[in-house]
Amino acid sequence: MAALLTRLVTLLGLVALGVLGPATAHAQSPGALATGLHISDGRLLEGNGNDFIMRGVNHAHTWYPGETQSLADVKALGANTVRVVLSNGHRWTKNSAADVAGVVSQCKANRLICVLEVHDTTGYGEDAAAGTLDQAADYWIGLKDVLAGEENYVIVNIGNEPWGNTNPAGWTDPTIAAIKKLRNAGFEHTIMVDAPNWGQDWQGVMRANARSVYDADPTGNLIFSIHMYSVYDTAQEITDYLNAFVNAGLPILIGEFGGPPDQWGDPDEDTMMAAAQQLRLGYLAWSWSGNTDPILDLSIGFDPSRLSSWGQRIFNGTNGIAQTSREATVFGGGNPGDTQAPTAPGTPTASAVTATSLTLAWTAATDNVGVTGYDVVRVSGGSETTVAASTANTVAVTGLTADTTYTFAVYARDAAGNRSARSATVNVTTDEGGSTPGVGCSVGYRVVGDWPGGFQGEISIRNTGTTTISGWTLDFAFANGQTVTNMWGGTPTQSGGAVSVTAASYTSAIPATGSVTVGFTGSKSATNTSPTAFRLNGTTCATT
Repeated sequence: MAALLTRLVTLLGLVALGVLGPATAHAQSPGALATGLHISDGRLLEGNGNDFIMRGVNHAHTWYPGETQSLADVKALGANTVRVVLSNGHRWTKNSAADVAGVVSQCKANRLICVLEVHDTTGYGEDAAAGTLDQAADYWIGLKDVLAGEENYVIVNIGNEPWGNTNPAGWTDPTIAAIKKLRNAGFEHTIMVDAPNWGQDWQGVMRANARSVYDADPTGNLIFSIHMYSVYDTAQEITDYLNAFVNAGLPILIGEFGGPPDQWGDPDEDTMMAAAQQLRLGYLAWSWSGNTDPILDLSIGFDPSRLSSWGQRIFNGTNGIAQTSREATVFGGGNPGDTQAPTAPGTPTASAVTATSLTLAWTAATDNVGVTGYDVVRVSGGSETTVAASTANTVAVTGLTADTTYTFAVYARDAAGNRSARSATVNVTTDEGGSTPGVGCSVGYRVVGDWPGGFQGEISIRNTGTTTISGWTLDFAFANGQTVTNMWGGTPTQSGGAVSVTAASYTSAIPATGSVTVGFTGSKSATNTSPTAFRLNGTTCATT
């Protein structure tokens, strides 16, 4: 994570830094090649040669060792990969060989590719508590008996964000040395290496030295990981960085990224996800739950039924996990020999129709291997627009216009990427508008961080009623001249101290007993009193 990043934007020169150079051939012997997941022509492949694109999340196992149910939960939401936080004992409690073996076993049981990383290296050179990559390599060597034979299922991420902002040029030689140490110890796994600058490489050291680092691995089975937070707040920065590696034939993924803004900027997660999909690169969102700053929690309290707005974006949004993830073929998914498409889903039916949203359900499709998801499209004449994705045969469609007729249809897809014929269509007219009657609600408001002249706030809206709230507006007022400067999960308008927030498309529906979270940054004076009264669709809410 980039929580300690000193953002020196004026020094960003990502486009100009580093010439990666053309691909060079490795003198590889068959015995040196990874026996499972491996790199070929700049792509991550499975042992059978099938292209594998990581779509998943990070999970903080070392700090929450009792939350192993999380692996099943992220799989149920569509992930094909999980990056697991471990400790070599330098800074946090060491994860034992038995514990790591258990994690790998549970990843396999839940049909997830497992990326294992040592977190103790975070910010080395700037954070005095951080360990070295050499120490991390020794930890992996101590786990060789556990990891040998798991090359189809495990990628070894040597160390998390293994250099801070102090002399990041020092990253290159220790990275090469750690790679060679693991290869000399007989590791055949694909190895992942993180960038310096707290993972964000804003000074371009990894980009400039990627070719020499890659060539130092005699097997060529090395993948680079860039972490994208507030440094990457424009589309140009994101696409320039990723394309530099792709054009050079060097493998890369977004090993961590965030969407909610912080005091350093507002990451452009939409471009990150769109670029990853376009370039067929992996991404792993940070993180499932348990963050010190809960704004980055994808689920609230490790509860898969309580996704935050950030979690909804990652799992169910455009280019999200539900829409783009494909299970690894080693688990039987995405067999490259599977060319049979699923049957067409049943005709969708609509329910819970409001002015701005509705719920669609349909009879499930069938497939010779298995259906992995559905794409819901809006049909207009001869064109289609994807409006939602789901791993189940029901989905909420939000962001609609009142008193408007829409035509919807559904496609099914399997793990190999085969897509069914389109279902029959259904026409639905949204309501004319008006408040949702009988709303029961509670609102929690808290300040999650502040600094001179500014602060970050979070608003949790819970539906305490018995029916889904579809489309909402939340009203409250600041007492001390505070101003909302940026918001995610909703769209604010403000007049004086009065603030009115309308739902974003991915927070519009709040199921009974469910909740959504809205985050924002704001300006303030010396006093920052929290609002105490909230109205949702005109109904006064309890406060928590």
